Order: sequence, then C-alpha cells, then structure tokens
Amino acid sequence: MAPKQRTPKVTRNPDLIRGIGKYSRSKMYHKRGLWAIKAKNGGAFPRHDKKPAADVPAVKPPKLYPADDVKKPLVNKRKPKPTKLRDSITPGTVLILLAGRFKGKRVVFLKQLSSGLLLVTGPFKINGVPLRRVNQAYVIGTSTKVDISGVNVDKFDDKYFAKEVQKKKNKGEGEFFEAENEEKTVLPQGKKDDQKAVDTALIKSIEGVSDLKTYLAARFSLKQGMKPHELVF
Repeated sequence: MAPKQRTPKVTRNPDLIRGIGKYSRSKMYHKRGLWAIKAKNGGAFPRHDKKPAADVPAVKPPKLYPADDVKKPLVNKRKPKPTKLRDSITPGTVLILLAGRFKGKRVVFLKQLSSGLLLVTGPFKINGVPLRRVNQAYVIGTSTKVDISGVNVDKFDDKYFAKEVQKKKNKGEGEFFEAENEEKTVLPQGKKDDQKAVDTALIKSIEGVSDLKTYLAARFSLKQGMKPHELVF
C-alpha cells in the first residue's frame, strides 16, 4: 500500500527558521483581525459559559488496579430444570442402593422430591433403612413393585430432612476426654412417629405378596460366576 500523503499545513506566519516566525506578535494581532473582535465586544474578548458537566459519580474509580484479584460472584442465568426420572423408576418400585451406608439394601421408592432426589424407605422394620433421600444415579430399578396407595407421603419434602444448625460449645480439656458426658443426637419423636406411620401402611401391602418381605430383607450382592450385564432385575 502506498503511504498516505500529508497535506501541507497552511499558516499565516511562516517560519524563517525552526521556532522563529516571519511576523511579530503584534503584527499577527492585526493580521488575524483580533483588534476588530475586541472592539466589537466593548474592548474585551467574548467569553462563553462552560457547559454543565454530566453526572459525575461521587466516588471516582481508583487509578490503579488492586494488588489482589477481587472475586466477583458469578450470576447464574440458567433456569433450573426439573430432574427427569428414569422410566424404570415409578412410585412403588423396589430399588437397590449402590452406595452409602445402606449399600446393597433393597428399598421402596415413594416419590420424587422437588430437588430431584428420591424418597425411599426400607421399610425400617424389615431391613433397617429409614426414610431418606437418594440420588437416582446410585440406584438400580427392579421389576418388583409394591402397592403404596395406602401410604401418605404428602408431608415429606426437602425441608423435612434439613439438619438443625447447632452452636458449638467450647469444651475444656477435661470435658474433651470424657466421652460419657458427650451429648448424643437423639431423633425427634415426631420423626419416629412418621416412620412408624409409613411402615405400618407399607408392611400391610408387603405382607399381602408372598416372599416379598424376605426379598426386601435380603441384601443384594454379586456371587462368583454372575455377569452383571446379563442380569434381569
């Protein structure tokens, strides 16, 4: 590309040498006609009022960046979508737990909570699994089903399983080593009654099917020669 040609600067006072003009300051005063402007305005140059400044922030931003990076919270613009339940999991389906404290136990699926977790129970009287929430990624759905039409689970939601925040007490050296004096967390009587009410209605349906109670009480495990990909649950 050809370089752009600069237009020569036109001036009324050309330089004789660099920094020294051809005409003096008073000569240029008359040459530019400044005397006429001054005479027209009563012997003084006209002054223009400054325009009002735009809204200036009260606190000016700092000129320098902070030494440490200031972390800003990320704004989540995604709308939460309800967790889709697998086709093999329907209310009353017997599930096999694959992880956690009750790994290998069979439980009965009652309903899906608003958080997407599954509400399940053993029942507790049969295999020791209480009412609890489970992620569907850690269960296997079986073809066995239990009639749960008589079980009322309307009161159970995510808030029901929320833990109460307890204040930590500063223990002395003597109290730290005394295990007998430590307070153990006791399950509220209301939750015990809720578990009993669910189990009573559920056990009636289980006892109406032969060998179903024994099936739920047995723990699932793979034995030698069993191929998991060929099993039909």
